[in-house]
Amino acid sequence: MKYCHRRVFQGLAFAVLLLALGCSRLPRNSKTLFVMVPKLVGIPYFNSARDGASEEAERLGLHFFYTGPTAADAGLQVDVIAGLLARHPAVLAVSCDDANALAPVLRRARRYGIPVLTWDADAQPDARDWFVSQVEDETLGRHVMDVLAEQLGGRGQYAIVTGSLTASNLNAWLFWMKKQQQEKYPDMQLVAVVAGNDDQQQSFVEAQSLLQAYPNLRGFIGNSSAAPPAIARAIEQAGLSGQIAIAGLSTPNLMRHYIENKTVKTITLWDPGKLGRLTAFVGAMILRHETPRDRMNVPGVGPIRVFPETRKIVMGSPLDFTQENISQYWF
Repeated sequence: MKYCHRRVFQGLAFAVLLLALGCSRLPRNSKTLFVMVPKLVGIPYFNSARDGASEEAERLGLHFFYTGPTAADAGLQVDVIAGLLARHPAVLAVSCDDANALAPVLRRARRYGIPVLTWDADAQPDARDWFVSQVEDETLGRHVMDVLAEQLGGRGQYAIVTGSLTASNLNAWLFWMKKQQQEKYPDMQLVAVVAGNDDQQQSFVEAQSLLQAYPNLRGFIGNSSAAPPAIARAIEQAGLSGQIAIAGLSTPNLMRHYIENKTVKTITLWDPGKLGRLTAFVGAMILRHETPRDRMNVPGVGPIRVFPETRKIVMGSPLDFTQENISQYWF
């Protein structure tokens, strides 16, 4: 009964949110309405993706609308999307919190004739038209593990703080991180994988708990943009800066303080603004009934890889931020 009451409340809250955001004024059956839904609103990573997509949509003459849940919760994300379908957008682009949970509502959108893109995190393949990916999963996962292993000298205990345990992109990266460690660094030991749910405070608490539970811990991987700054804060507060290594995925702006004071040596990501820009560009191509081409050059993004058999588009390679180059990046 409590669960039912919670979902009713969430549904009412979402209806109020849509009104507050002006969704009631959105056009219906618009041939130019490009709707972008992140896993959650309000964090720097998705804000940057939003800004890139908005600029590209404006350049291409699309009506851009961005909305999503306020927490990384697949049920809330489904509610958001279901509420948008009545507007029949020209293109719907979603970063999926849970590939399985989002699939039914995305399939419904396609049955309504709405082209569906996934970006950042995929759904089940039959629930979307194209997936716009930031990097190849294997390349990223193996690379992040290499970054941590280099700092640890290939030995010792480490833990991983991920985002949502159901996010397809995070789980794919985790798979390749673990595989790289097992194949290349057998003297390293993974002691725990915990979820911070893309929330810095929750990730901070999880990192503190891991430091207490594993006194011999030598390293962390933060597998979502909110995790590495939270881990670094926990390490600083424990007085362990320089003693415990940190690798993982986050934005330069979130990590700047920790890299400049040497709590963190290297953090990895890509430009989420470019990912948003590419997503809007692909959405415009779909509206023009055009097919993305392998190695085509996308303005503001560069050459991309296209895999027609899986209908997947890959933006590029991972990028490491260090003391030497972080001043060049502001997102």
